Amino acid sequence: MEDQSFEDWIDRYVEFLRMRHYSERTVATYRRSLRALAAGLAERSDTGLAPPPTGVTTAALYDHLARLSQGRCLSPRTLNRVICSYSSFFRYLVAQGIVDANPVARVERPKVGRVGVHCLKHRQVTRLLRTIEDPRDRLIVRLIYATGVRVSELCAMYIEAIDLDDGVIRVVGKGNKERTVFLDDATADAIDEFVGERTAGPLFVGYGQKPISTRTVQLLFKKYAPEGVTPHTIRHSYASELYRRSRNLRVVQENLGHTSIKTTEVYLHTDLEERREVYRRHFPLAAVDDGDA
Repeated sequence: MEDQSFEDWIDRYVEFLRMRHYSERTVATYRRSLRALAAGLAERSDTGLAPPPTGVTTAALYDHLARLSQGRCLSPRTLNRVICSYSSFFRYLVAQGIVDANPVARVERPKVGRVGVHCLKHRQVTRLLRTIEDPRDRLIVRLIYATGVRVSELCAMYIEAIDLDDGVIRVVGKGNKERTVFLDDATADAIDEFVGERTAGPLFVGYGQKPISTRTVQLLFKKYAPEGVTPHTIRHSYASELYRRSRNLRVVQENLGHTSIKTTEVYLHTDLEERREVYRRHFPLAAVDDGDA
């Protein structure tokens, strides 16, 4: 297998990702990045072809990444994602015994500053819910806020996975990993009323009796929500509110389905109201009136 081309190994790697139940969106992103790498390496090759994986060096990767960054003006965050796709590919080749070491391991990653998350306050979410008259649409928004599920997870919900008596839903998330999310009583009652006599099938039915599409949910938000508010905004709002009230980051991590708690740590920096209260309570000038100046 060592004599297979770079492109052949991309195809094999893509099949490996599908076998591991990666989403088609993720698979397409990885394939696109790796094909761009193959094309970039081919441009610099005397043969006009990308070298076999064994011939790819760290120096060649640095050269390609530099040209890619300059040509497309990629942000550090996007460049990091590209490098991660390369690293994952070469780790796969190491595991297959095709290359001895991962050349991406020695590539220095660009520094990425912490990015805050856009959240709505609890009152803003409940106000949004009151503006939605359609029961299905209102339940979609409510369910994202009540459980913190991703929009893809919401669309893939089946009635069989919902236990209204215990107030839980089995959700299949990224990497085909299953987790349990919880329902408040009012949301459970809304689901019960919405489902009616149905006992199986998609919770939200779309075209051809198939599960509703993520595109439909995104368009729903464009119809009802303020500009810039998306399903992911409501998921962030759930996480921020849960952490604000519980101060339990581990629970937030597990409820969101984050593999690493580092991903969840962004919610440590979202509670502006708490910071304001601490400032007013403890900073001397905050309590000084004009006569003390």
